[in-house]
Amino acid sequence: MRPKRSTHRLPGLAAAAVFLAGLVPAAARPVVVELFTSQSCSSCPPAEALIGDLAREGGDVLPLAYHVTYWNHLDWRDTFSLPAATERQHAYAERLGDSVYTPQAVIDGRTSLVGSQESAVRAAIASARGGGDGVSVSLVREGGLSVRLGAGQGSGRITLVGFDPSHVTPVARGENAGRTLVQANVVRSVAGIGRWTGTPQTLTVPWPAGEAAAVIVQDEAGHVVGAARTGG
Repeated sequence: MRPKRSTHRLPGLAAAAVFLAGLVPAAARPVVVELFTSQSCSSCPPAEALIGDLAREGGDVLPLAYHVTYWNHLDWRDTFSLPAATERQHAYAERLGDSVYTPQAVIDGRTSLVGSQESAVRAAIASARGGGDGVSVSLVREGGLSVRLGAGQGSGRITLVGFDPSHVTPVARGENAGRTLVQANVVRSVAGIGRWTGTPQTLTVPWPAGEAAAVIVQDEAGHVVGAARTGG
């Protein structure tokens, strides 16, 4: 590590209908695990492998891998590095009183820890489950992406995240030179799309048919109060 360098099962046809519609039931609100990583960080592959494990396990966890930019001055430029990822990590560091490093995992916008420490990450996920009131969120593909939010207490920012479910990347230079990295849920875009104000609302945004998406709703403290995802 180099600092600063649901399962909500529906029976039979109901479950199939939800899957085909691209809808994630509100009751299955996933715990959001955001990993800040880089292909140039030799400590990051174990953390990215954990993200892959969480993605394959499915259930009530939404793992996302944000590739930061501040390692790109070395011999290797991360092919998925994103300025918005670096900005998001710095915002978390300010809110949580933590430093900026890789691999860093943030659980539900509340807890920051080393992303390669599997037992600690899984314990934080378990602790975050059932973490109080929030907002139901569902995503439906309808000539784009329809984001549906329910009623609840409070308000929050709505963030739309586009991600690729998997990539295999040979790294030619830098700290991981000669390694082939298997990466999951690689974030490719991050955009604010509005605010939730405690009342039901629906937002419709253009969205490519083959791209996976997630929506995260966070309160003023940055805590996740709602989330949903759709497949590619």
